[in-house]
Amino acid sequence: MNKIISAHKQLTILVVEDEQYVRESLTAYLDDIGFRVLAAENGKAGLEMFRRENPDIVMTDLRMPVMDGFALVEALSAEAELTPIVVVSGVGAVDEAVRAMRLGAWDYLSKPIMNFEELEITLEGCLERAKTQQELERLRRHLSDGTLEDETAFSSIITTSSRMRAIFMYLESVAASRRPMLISGETGTGKELIARAVHSLSGLAGPFVAINLAGLDDAMFSDTLFGHQRGAYTGADRARDGLIRRASGGTLFLDEIGDLSPGSQVKLLRLLQEGEYLPLGADKVQKSAARIVVATHADLKSKMENGVFRPDLYYRLCSHRVELPPLRDRPEDLSLLTAHFMEKAAAQLGKPAPVAPAELNCYLSAYRFPGNIRELEAIIHDAVARSVSRILPLDSIVAAIGSDLRTPASSVPVVNHCPVCPFSEKFPTLKEAENLLISEALHLADNNQRLAAAYLGITRQALNKRLSRSG
Repeated sequence: MNKIISAHKQLTILVVEDEQYVRESLTAYLDDIGFRVLAAENGKAGLEMFRRENPDIVMTDLRMPVMDGFALVEALSAEAELTPIVVVSGVGAVDEAVRAMRLGAWDYLSKPIMNFEELEITLEGCLERAKTQQELERLRRHLSDGTLEDETAFSSIITTSSRMRAIFMYLESVAASRRPMLISGETGTGKELIARAVHSLSGLAGPFVAINLAGLDDAMFSDTLFGHQRGAYTGADRARDGLIRRASGGTLFLDEIGDLSPGSQVKLLRLLQEGEYLPLGADKVQKSAARIVVATHADLKSKMENGVFRPDLYYRLCSHRVELPPLRDRPEDLSLLTAHFMEKAAAQLGKPAPVAPAELNCYLSAYRFPGNIRELEAIIHDAVARSVSRILPLDSIVAAIGSDLRTPASSVPVVNHCPVCPFSEKFPTLKEAENLLISEALHLADNNQRLAAAYLGITRQALNKRLSRSG
């Protein structure tokens, strides 16, 4: 069976042919390979059926009564330019095929159709081309108006970041594709949430099945993904379906793909290339009906260049690619996420949600967050658990952040000669340099003395002494 037909929801094809025998023969064959087939005996009936049923592809004869194929092609092209049209012309009638192509036909076949393999290849090529053009059209539309068709698919992702919004628009544009998707980003940036959003947008009826590949050797990888037959190995007293089978008609999410062993990479490559896999102990190849989405925190391109990751697998996985920004590059989301995690923690702990102190966002904005959103949630949950008053305590948050602070990029001063402070022509004394550093730290910390002290690598008490001494 044709791959593109079996990989998609059932596609509808409209066959317009005046000869009853040819029409019935094509209908029977196309139905057998998986199409839902509509049939019309002339161009007028075909155009009416097209407007009523909106098929995915049209196949039409050219010479017919009432309304010929040329008029039909012209009308269809004007109404639905992204719907593929395949015309059937008589043997040797190349001029007719060229005329139809100029009117908007996508491809042509010679009549009578004897080579059904050529027919399938032609239909597959047109459908692939239509899918690509539809994806590009969706992407252009989203980028131009900045709106999402399905906001609910991203409801679990809390953000006002323009970078994240751009990612959402891209995901909507490619969600209908069944090609693999690679999601990269640091630990804790929300890669699985993105994968779930892609599954929701795809319209696939099957389930979302996730697995972390870190630590799986070749045998465990094969058994977990592909399953096994009874007696495949010692202890296999019953057959077991793999995750590929469980995700049939849905999405299989493979996390930490960068940790996959070389042997497992070969097996995954075959799955992506051929859509086939072999359960352990089986002698019959199975077909996969799951969309593959993978994620990694590692630099796969670097791994490929160092010979650790297969180039052919890397390029297969990069059909669609998303790189999530770290939390430190989404400062506008900090207050939203903090409020959400405070409410979530309070609900889990069975206590009222505390109020965030005014300086909390200042501390969080100065932190690098190597663990990203997952780390923020853990820090806030611990603070809520420790809270005994209406105001969220800062002590545990400050302790968790420690001295791992960063200077806001927008606040970096212009340096003249000294790599530490922006001095003029006069070289400063040690006391002047100290005062300038303290002044700059207070400026960056918005006059929060505890945060300024953390920037300077001293205690707040030590900063207070210096401030009192300098007046």
